[in-house]
Amino acid sequence: MRLTRKTLTRGAMAAVAGTSAFALMACSGGGGGGAASSDAFSVLVNVENAEVPAVLDTLAAGACSEQADTLPLEAETTPQTNLDQQLQLQAGQGALPVLFSAGNAPSLTAELADAGHVADFDEVLGDLGIADQIEPAAVSTIESLYGGFRALPFEYNVEGIWYNKQVFAENGIEEPQTFDDMVAAAQTLNDAGVQPFSASGEQGWPITRLISSYIFRDLGPDAMQKVADGEAELTDPEYVAAAQAIADLGAEGWFGKGVGSIDMATSENQFLNGSAAMFYMGSWFLSGLNDPEMNQIGVENVGFMPFPSVEGGAGDRSQLAANVGLPLTMNANLVNDDSSGWLECIVENYGATALEQENRVSGFALNEEVEDVPELTSMVQQQVAETETTVLWFEALFSAEATTTSQRNAAPLVTGSISAEEFMSKVQADL
Repeated sequence: MRLTRKTLTRGAMAAVAGTSAFALMACSGGGGGGAASSDAFSVLVNVENAEVPAVLDTLAAGACSEQADTLPLEAETTPQTNLDQQLQLQAGQGALPVLFSAGNAPSLTAELADAGHVADFDEVLGDLGIADQIEPAAVSTIESLYGGFRALPFEYNVEGIWYNKQVFAENGIEEPQTFDDMVAAAQTLNDAGVQPFSASGEQGWPITRLISSYIFRDLGPDAMQKVADGEAELTDPEYVAAAQAIADLGAEGWFGKGVGSIDMATSENQFLNGSAAMFYMGSWFLSGLNDPEMNQIGVENVGFMPFPSVEGGAGDRSQLAANVGLPLTMNANLVNDDSSGWLECIVENYGATALEQENRVSGFALNEEVEDVPELTSMVQQQVAETETTVLWFEALFSAEATTTSQRNAAPLVTGSISAEEFMSKVQADL
């Protein structure tokens, strides 16, 4: 039942310098040294990910102890910045572990899958009869990101707008159902001297998340996939209209003064201390919301709503924006009776264990009642369970260059330094 943790340093990565992913994976068919061990349930995660090893350690000592006796748990870690290189190196040596973190770039997981290294969980979980143990919302997100059910959701985040219920009530505002309702609410708040929105312009992505949310509500959940596939461009009028809608919020001054220099911590505090009424953020924000020292408005005054519908749009507010914060995939070449036993135990027990031990929402179904779950965490878990179709975020399918351009120009968009057309043109140029 041992859990061994080893960190792979940059020195260990020297062998991959100057070698392409395709070249490394092309030689994986041969045998030779370095083959993945078949006498351990080996796991590779990025070193920043402490939660998955901790929960697996708990399972190995408890619910999965029988599996751990047969196939001891062994984990290795590598820095996030080295992860893609490490996966390429191990794929080339035929030495990928049983479970491994999905690469930083979704395209790498697709490449590994095409080379025969990644298990198809539709098939694997279907054969085990436990496919229903993964929340449909999580499967939807994974398929959108990786072109198939190629990863497991060891963490699952939904995104939307957190709002101050007390401030809404004091100003006679009901939870906005449409974008026009939200604009009207923002106007009411502003007139009352309350900053409607908080966002980190320094980070940029909290603003671009609003753009993609509008796009999905207006044009439908496949709108950004069409851009990735070349069937549409961000400079098309209907896409520019989304950027313009968010730019208009900034033109009213509804993000507050100096939004371009607001860092993430400041934007969070603006909501938690009650100085801003709405805050777009993912469910990873629960740690701050559940902390009574940080959350000065009180848990009872925090509401959560999906991004509102756009009148006449092809999408709807039931389609939550979501991401898989800690996705792991499985080595297709090491699927056997012993590893499948481990997999089955994880799928059936990880959700409840992670929620109880780490206060972490995953995409695994809960098969037992977990006591003393914070109210907001329970609300998010319920939201995940009730969601079937999800959408991604603005940069999810972008290149690194386009992602940087998008996030750097988000604040200039809402401060009026560049137009909606200029913003979309800059990003499209990098695509």
